[in-house]
Amino acid sequence: MRYITLFESLTGAITQDCIIDNKMNRLIFIVRPGYMGLAIGKGGCNVKRLQRMLGKTIEVVEYAERPEDFIRNSLLPARVRAVKISKTPNGKKIAYVTIDPQDKGLAIGKEGRNIGRARIIAKRYFDIDHVVIV
Repeated sequence: MRYITLFESLTGAITQDCIIDNKMNRLIFIVRPGYMGLAIGKGGCNVKRLQRMLGKTIEVVEYAERPEDFIRNSLLPARVRAVKISKTPNGKKIAYVTIDPQDKGLAIGKEGRNIGRARIIAKRYFDIDHVVIV
């Protein structure tokens, strides 16, 4: 709650959630649709200021009602062609994400950082067990 209050007071963006990822030393803020620009700030000034204040990497993802759209948002700026969610015979949900071939590295990120963000969000919001890039 403390991080959400700080984020909202500095940016003016309405925040829905804050995910603390200690493994990657980052905070992932989920902002309401339409508040992405306000949250990031001109030239990323809001994100940079928060990073200096908190000593953690700050990432911002725009919320979406549909799991396909939310997963797409969590992988931006990679160009996502399609997101298909299916169930395995043992009942697990898996999201298959088709990425533009030039953007696969960007979607995965350094040390799996970006795909990890997508997996955390998919599990937390839609109980999707795994996200796979194809």
